[in-house]
Amino acid sequence: MPEQIQIDGYLSFTIGMIVFFVGKRINESIPLLKEYNIPDAVTGGICASIVGLLIFVVVGRELAFDLAPRDLLLIYFFTTIGLNARLSDLVSGGRPLLILLALTLGYILVQDSVGLLSARLLGLEDAMGVLIGSASLIGGHGTAISWAPEIAEYHGVENALEVGVASATLGLVMGSLLGGPIAKILIERHNLSSDESEADRVVGVGDDVADGTQVNYENFLRALLVIHIVIIVGYGLSLGIERTRLKLPMFVPCLLVAIVVTNTMSTFFPKTPWPARSKSLALIADLSLALFIAMSLMGMQLWSIADLAGPLIIMLALQAAVAVVFILFVLFAAMGRGYLAAVLSAGFAGFSLGSTPTAIANMTAVTKKHGPSPTAFIILPLVGAFFVDLSNAFVIQFFLSL
Repeated sequence: MPEQIQIDGYLSFTIGMIVFFVGKRINESIPLLKEYNIPDAVTGGICASIVGLLIFVVVGRELAFDLAPRDLLLIYFFTTIGLNARLSDLVSGGRPLLILLALTLGYILVQDSVGLLSARLLGLEDAMGVLIGSASLIGGHGTAISWAPEIAEYHGVENALEVGVASATLGLVMGSLLGGPIAKILIERHNLSSDESEADRVVGVGDDVADGTQVNYENFLRALLVIHIVIIVGYGLSLGIERTRLKLPMFVPCLLVAIVVTNTMSTFFPKTPWPARSKSLALIADLSLALFIAMSLMGMQLWSIADLAGPLIIMLALQAAVAVVFILFVLFAAMGRGYLAAVLSAGFAGFSLGSTPTAIANMTAVTKKHGPSPTAFIILPLVGAFFVDLSNAFVIQFFLSL
């Protein structure tokens, strides 16, 4: 077992900031990265993980980051998404939400079918195909870790945990890198543009935001206070949900509470200043997401994947190819072939191969360059947070029973 270099939460958070700025500088120096909507945090995070790999190879010691601050940043971000959600966006997003949900549920079946078929072609256990399918890709690290013990004990995959984590890690990278180029292709091929006002941005509000407010310590602190109050209520709701034995990520109750609160404040407290779609809230959203992605990618232990190369790489490459084909020829058409569909295509690439935050990062990079799409930022987290984990569990169980 290699000796670890333990890096505490404060230093990990600081390194995350450095990683983000390194990525931003690299993207500015290589216009192709900006052209294809690769987020700054993704570029920096991947470079940092490569540095970690070099330290492991040369020095023989592995970096172990305390990523607790990263998890709080995720809750911050989704709370800001909820606070920015207008009821009109939710109503207009009803039909797209149902379509995206149906497509996602169908794609879970596709993903596991591809995994099962590729595992059989490579002479591997069927369970390996499920593991390098929706268990680690749409499911992410959490689902892969949850299912690994059962797959190892009952389905003959002794290194299930290592395979699942490695698959989820590489999926995160693939999802981060594919979303932006997919959106670029669709936007340019179909000459798409946003028809929303700049004031409708959920993230990435610039200096010329329509409400004319400036960021100062008072409105920034007000936005932060509102976020904290919502998180406290969301935590209470999370405890109540746990008693029903339904397990949801902490950011889901916070997202729900934020949506309810932000759409009732104007009715009950019309004179109370509210930070929805303000520069301050957008600043917190951008900061939280950028640092979350940077810290997630810099914490990848690439050396743990080396022993799992070969079949793993082949199966993941096939999964990525199928995802791209599905997005370009099925999802984009089903979602209406418009700008919303293009933004969701970038998000779905990140979500289907990596995670919901990766999807949001992809969509943020696209909308910062091409214009807002508030509906996309509402419906994709709802699909990813609520419905997929439950449905995925049934699908995984079904394919394992085969």
